[in-house]
Amino acid sequence: MFIRRYQIGVIGSARGDIGSDIRAAARELGRVIAKNNLVLFSGACPGLPLEATLGAKEAGGTTVGVSPAINLKEHVEDYQYPTDVFDSLIFTGSGYKGRNVTLVRSCDAVISVQGMIGTLNELTIAYDEQKIVGLLLGTGGASDLFSQVLKKLGKSDENVIASDDPNFLVERIIKALDVL
Repeated sequence: MFIRRYQIGVIGSARGDIGSDIRAAARELGRVIAKNNLVLFSGACPGLPLEATLGAKEAGGTTVGVSPAINLKEHVEDYQYPTDVFDSLIFTGSGYKGRNVTLVRSCDAVISVQGMIGTLNELTIAYDEQKIVGLLLGTGGASDLFSQVLKKLGKSDENVIASDDPNFLVERIIKALDVL
């Protein structure tokens, strides 16, 4: 019998100035995703998506990385991305922007932690694809700004769920997905 497990993409800063408190929040988010029997998807990159992936693995969760690389060699040598934390890696061969589309379309919802331009790209793709968008507030960057961007553009935020509490955020996302 097929049992549906929601696929949650964790997006956010892969590099740059990431404080230990933000890393801890991302790792806790990963743990919460795993404890709720959800599958964690990420862009198979370092930084905050990796922290969330590590948290999910610590809690016994399933993780899938969606790589911009065409194969494992390029993933490791050119992108210098991790491998050992994923249960499965999907190689898109389509660079960052193509990877972002594949990642978002593979997920039922995405949750943003901090993030810059690449994360904003993923958020707008998720919004356009009418996915549930979660924002882990208090982490800075795109996560704290996305609702304001939507408001400035006169767009609805009905599919956007924002909270500074990973448990509450995941709980609300599950409820929203159960309604769809």
